[in-house]
Amino acid sequence: MWPENELTARLGIDVAIIQAPMAGANTPALSAAVSNGGGLGSLGFGTSSIEDASRQISEHTHASNRSLNANFFCHDEPQGIEDGSAEMRKQLQPWYDELNLGPVPEARAVFSTFGPGHVEMLQALQPKIVSFHFGLPEQGLFDAVRDTGAYILSSATTVSEARWLEARGVDAIIAQGLEAGGHRGTFQGADPSTQPGLFALLPQITSAVKVPVIAAGGIADGRTIAAALALGASAVQIGTAFLRCPEANVHPAHRKALAEARDDQTRTTKLFSGKPARGLRNKYMDTFEASEDLASPFPSQLALTVPLRKGVSEDEMGDVITLWSGQSAALSREMPAAELLNILVEETEDQLNRLANRRK
Repeated sequence: MWPENELTARLGIDVAIIQAPMAGANTPALSAAVSNGGGLGSLGFGTSSIEDASRQISEHTHASNRSLNANFFCHDEPQGIEDGSAEMRKQLQPWYDELNLGPVPEARAVFSTFGPGHVEMLQALQPKIVSFHFGLPEQGLFDAVRDTGAYILSSATTVSEARWLEARGVDAIIAQGLEAGGHRGTFQGADPSTQPGLFALLPQITSAVKVPVIAAGGIADGRTIAAALALGASAVQIGTAFLRCPEANVHPAHRKALAEARDDQTRTTKLFSGKPARGLRNKYMDTFEASEDLASPFPSQLALTVPLRKGVSEDEMGDVITLWSGQSAALSREMPAAELLNILVEETEDQLNRLANRRK
């Protein structure tokens, strides 16, 4: 009873499961395993150089002849970084002193938003699916991506954002509920504390737009997949559940935190990057919780926080690194990606069959 629909046909997938494009944690081995298993593998390039993104796409292509979703950030380039980061640097200096790291460095944009160079790469490599986070690139760049023949996805965290994306020509919308791990896809300035959870957001977006909708946030097993499909999703996007796969590029401290996660351990924070993102609480987040509004604009805050890793031992790494995670981390399982995908498919089919039998 696994559903086939317009979206699965267009994406070239057998099962309506998309592995989320988690920048930094994805690898071609992970994306290829999911694509070869009949789902849609993704690679997140928001923090990558164009050269590295090109290499990873080529590696996926060599490992799989199935579809790939190439994902990019469309954030505004930060302005007034030095003035905006002065107080945050002052707050961080005692930690730098304790770790013998010297002065807190100047804030700077550590990577760029989607631009002409990315378009040239896509024109050369032509992945079948391209997705965006934090809105869309400017119209000329968007049209150039469209001209490559790519099927275009983008994330929405509100109904207003979903309508905006549809009006500008995206082919499908990822409805990102508040439960989702990692960066919020918000691009219209909505307060994350007012954004709805997935099961409130999803039916509202499917009622508001005509394009297919992909559900994201808190989906980790067959029960949650079946529920999302029942609420109108054409597919689901799963991130945190794949972080414990050996193919994922995840620090051991992050893996340990995910394995021990409880339902009450995550919150959204701007303290790591400058944009709201959901992760497991750690010492750094708790220490600077009152300084949220001092974070330097995305992504320049990363220039202040990443160096903290150099001053701690491996045992202390979990205190300072990003432990991105959705609210369903406690449902995650440690196993190879292909095995996890098969289990998710079996669990979903079982749930769908149970629902069908109840209606008889």
